[in-house]
Parts: sequence; structure tokens; C-alpha cells
Amino acid sequence: MKVLVTVKEVAEVDDEFAIDGLDVDESYLEYDLNEWDDYAVEEAVQLSEANDDVEVVTVTVGPERADETIRMALAKGADRALRVWDDAIAGAEFLDPGTKAQLLEAIVEEEEPDLVLTGVQSGDDAFGATGVALAERVGFEWAAVVNDLEHDVEANDSSVRRELEGGVEELTDVEGPAVLTIQTGINEPRYASLRGIRQAQRKPLDVQTLDDLGLEESVLETQVELTSMYEPESESDAVIWEGAADETAGELASFLRDSGVVEG
Repeated sequence: MKVLVTVKEVAEVDDEFAIDGLDVDESYLEYDLNEWDDYAVEEAVQLSEANDDVEVVTVTVGPERADETIRMALAKGADRALRVWDDAIAGAEFLDPGTKAQLLEAIVEEEEPDLVLTGVQSGDDAFGATGVALAERVGFEWAAVVNDLEHDVEANDSSVRRELEGGVEELTDVEGPAVLTIQTGINEPRYASLRGIRQAQRKPLDVQTLDDLGLEESVLETQVELTSMYEPESESDAVIWEGAADETAGELASFLRDSGVVEG
């Protein structure tokens, strides 16, 4: 059995930052594995540990810088990794979920996985649509926002619990091959051990271009346009009192009275 896990390197912004055109200035960014994808990797690795002959393959769309992030997924137990990138992708103004789904579709056709796991969303764009868009393109059954998963490797069927709006949960069976988008809290992602980090350096990481995938540059065309980026104004400011409780209690009481929260 083969499990394909889509992962993404996301940018984390400092508390203080500056915007440069249509992006945050690079000097204020740090990169890490997307939180939701971390749970998807853990779910795949647990499936591999519980069953024989399960291969876990991760795939990402990203520049060479993302290799470090991919290696972390390998250090946590994935068997090998793929990274999709070339000059044409680097020059694309914006990669929307539909575009990414087309790139990942080519990987699915090449790898022929029995199960595809994705994070529900990414911590930067937060579209929450790539996994479902991929399922639609490859014709797999799918379930979104999965917070509990039991997979029968022999039958390639999944029993899942998924979150719906309003606190409602749905129990359903999904016949493989399938795409499941994984919610945070489904498991407890492991830390990469020193041994795992060393082993990850020897695991295969293959870089593929549009040509390698048999795709034309036209797949990068999108109707989504990023027009502006700005920091929204705060509607209220936080007030922080420093000092011992007996010193600040009076100040807090006065503030609450002045704000109309409590009566004088």
C-alpha cells in the first residue's frame, strides 16, 4: 500500500513586520512545516507502523529552500519525498488551489497511491480547498476535515469521523483510493529524533519539473489575482498591567468601571 501525503512549507510572520509590495518583506519571515500537514504526516506514519508494506511518500510544491521542511517529514517517518519546482513555477505570480491541484494530479497519476492525505488548510493562504480540488481532478472519493481515521489496509477502505458546521460530527465510510483532508487534533505529531534527522539525509528526495510531469506552462494560468496586501487596523488595543496583583488590582478595577463593565 502507498500513502501520499501533500505537505507545504509555510511562512510564519514576526509580531513586527513590514510589507514589501504584494508580500511581507522576506527578512520578517521564518519557514516551517504547515501545522495541518504535520498531523497528516503523523497519521500516515502511524498507519505504516501498524501495518506491513505501507510506503509513505510526501510531495510538496516549493523552491529548494523547502527541502529542509521536507526532510523534517522524512525524519518523522516518511519513506521518500518529491518536490515539484522549476523556473516557470517560480515565476508564477500566484499558485491558487486549482493550480496546485493540477500539479499534484500529475504526481498522483505517476505514483498511483492507495490513499492521499492532506492537511485541511495551510497556515498562510488558508483556502482549505486544495485537497478537495485534487480529489475532484483525480476522481477519488474524499472526506474533508477528518478528525478520526480507521483504515483497513486490505480492503483499502476508511472509516472516518469528520467535523461539520455547528459542532456536528459525521461518521462515514470512504472507499479507496481516496483523498482525506486531516484536521488538527486527530493525533499527537511526534518530534523528529536525532536518529530520524540523520536517516532523513539519506532518504530519496526527487525534484520534478513541469516537463518531468508532462505538463505545459499553461497550467500555471489562474483567474485569481493578488491585488493588495495591508495590515488591518486594530479595533481595540490591549492594556497590560505589570506588577504584583495587589498593586494592579486597583488599576484594573478603575479600568473596568470606566469601561462600563462593572458599576462604580
